[in-house]
Amino acid sequence: MAPSLAQAYRRRWWMAITAIIENLLFSAVLLGWGSLLIMLKNEGFYSHLCIENETVDTNVTSMENGGWRSCVEQEEVLNLGFTIGSFLLSAATLPLGILMDRYGPRPLRLIGSSCFAASCAMIAAAAYDPEVLSGLIFLAVSFNGFGGICLTFTSLTLPNMFGNVRSTILSLMIGSYASSAVTFPGVKLIYDLGVSFRVIMWVWSGMACTVFMNCFLNWPAESFPAPEDIRYTSKKVKLSGLVTEDKMTGDRYVTHVAVMEDMMGPKQPEPEQTDTQSTTQGSVPLCHSVCSPIFLWSIITMAMTQLRLIFFMGAMNKMLEFLVTHGNPNHSEELQKEGEEQVGFYSSIFGTMQLLCLLTCPLIGYIMDWRLKDCEDENANTQTEKSQSDAPKRDRKIQKLTNAMRAFTFTNLLLVTFGIISMFDNLHLQLVSFVLHTIVRGFIHSCCGGLYAAVYPANHFGTLTGLQSMVSAAFALLQQPLFILMLGHLSGDPYWINLVLLIFSLAGFLLPGYLFYHRRNLIRAKAERDRLAASQSIKETTPLTQSDSGTAKSQAKGHAANGYSSNGHTV
Repeated sequence: MAPSLAQAYRRRWWMAITAIIENLLFSAVLLGWGSLLIMLKNEGFYSHLCIENETVDTNVTSMENGGWRSCVEQEEVLNLGFTIGSFLLSAATLPLGILMDRYGPRPLRLIGSSCFAASCAMIAAAAYDPEVLSGLIFLAVSFNGFGGICLTFTSLTLPNMFGNVRSTILSLMIGSYASSAVTFPGVKLIYDLGVSFRVIMWVWSGMACTVFMNCFLNWPAESFPAPEDIRYTSKKVKLSGLVTEDKMTGDRYVTHVAVMEDMMGPKQPEPEQTDTQSTTQGSVPLCHSVCSPIFLWSIITMAMTQLRLIFFMGAMNKMLEFLVTHGNPNHSEELQKEGEEQVGFYSSIFGTMQLLCLLTCPLIGYIMDWRLKDCEDENANTQTEKSQSDAPKRDRKIQKLTNAMRAFTFTNLLLVTFGIISMFDNLHLQLVSFVLHTIVRGFIHSCCGGLYAAVYPANHFGTLTGLQSMVSAAFALLQQPLFILMLGHLSGDPYWINLVLLIFSLAGFLLPGYLFYHRRNLIRAKAERDRLAASQSIKETTPLTQSDSGTAKSQAKGHAANGYSSNGHTV
């Protein structure tokens, strides 16, 4: 039986820690494609294409280990598998978001862990006879991508249980997802030690079954509510005001009474709560959020960034090889061997650097949570909870937009810097591009998730994130024709493709630009509301002061009529 929300709230730290580990080992591991590609080629996947094209000497490379051949046709087919898997890794988020908003994360997480286990089992089975079963790799990477995004996507609502540090925990979830690209490089290290590729895949499949058991025992059947919706505990504290009036002076006093209400029972209709919560959550239609300018600009930014990052990951091995051979088709065997060694070495470094996502993503989460504790509560009742003596607090919505604007601006600056460095014909300088690529990949998803969580209702988060990811994944499919263009017409030279992608990546600054414009309008609207509220309060206090002075005069006249003076002595 699935645990309740109250039980899940008590286990929230266990769930968060295990979700980070599970994302690291089982989510977007396909993004470590460079290391997996080397292992698949060593195991002979689609090597029969090289035997069929043996007459073309420039496209065929002999492999000493195992006697398997390698060629351009083999790399194009395997890269197509990466394109399909990475597409499902993002495109499946739209139906997953709709299903998660309706049924909660538990069933999707169970399905995702099962798909990932099945994908590892299929790769292991295909390795027994790659000449016949190489086609299973497409089904395997499809299951791998779908299962990985299920695990990632279901963990994105878990930070709702952590209140004001929600963006920080969310960034850790996204950081572990982005860092999962280090898994295949780690597997390759084990593979290079002599462990069988089939044994590694079977063990990995068994480890995925532990994710299934952990979800079955600890994840609740309900969705995780937003931090403003206190449904994690069985009791709720309600602050109500008791108004008393002094009959002699006419002064009114408000006494706050704490009332414990049982949340497990049926809810009583509360006009005040219904007005505030339904207005902010339930009454906002989904089409209004989808058609909002912030969401549309975020789609443009994420689509361009996703294509830039995915193309670099898919074509990295060939770009590194070009930096060694400089595109010379008649290079010597020594240069070719050196190129293979350099590609293997740098791909391992790139995979190891993916752990930087887990280490640097809390920084962008900290930027998204900056000074939120100093902001006034969005659901606070200003008439009962806010006194005139309190210092003015920041508006929470304006502060969230300010933080998102700064986070996107910083991330886009790093993306442009990465694009510039990747154009230099220097192998050692590419280590800097590896670092920037890793940081940007973790930052951009944390920024987008934090923006949606800050601006839109909680019940729209899954659908909006899924729609954005699906559009970005469809746009990222362009990386396959770009890869073919680089290998064919450009003879392996990525310079012109990198230049075009650098120019298009400048479109990422349009989103923070609109956020700045929208924030300025909100500041003006807030200033106008404050001005109207101040003038209204002045109008309300003026008759009260007049009535108080009239009451004092009438009391003085009454004392004089009874024979008393103003100092209390008898006249």
